[in-house]
Amino acid sequence: MSEAKPEEGQVEMQVHEKDAHAAYANFARVTATPEEVIVDFALNPNPFAQGKQDISVNNRLIMNFYTAKRLLSALAMTIQRHEQSFGAIELDIRKRVTLPVPPR
Repeated sequence: MSEAKPEEGQVEMQVHEKDAHAAYANFARVTATPEEVIVDFALNPNPFAQGKQDISVNNRLIMNFYTAKRLLSALAMTIQRHEQSFGAIELDIRKRVTLPVPPR
């Protein structure tokens, strides 16, 4: 169970994680309607493959725009703290991969 300590004038929330479903995703797709944001999560077994790939969505989150904006803020703060501790997260795979040096 995780507890958030309230500041003055805020509601105290107790979050029960006992029945939470945990899943790994290396693929996410975000779509929206005028009322909701839809985030699909999936496991792409071959993320570096070229051409058409079939990916099965494992989990779908549907939320209103207020919740989506709070999630955006929480994710941004989490990534900012991670990068302050461990350095920038490079999204371009070509910049992350180091090629082996051939023997002389």
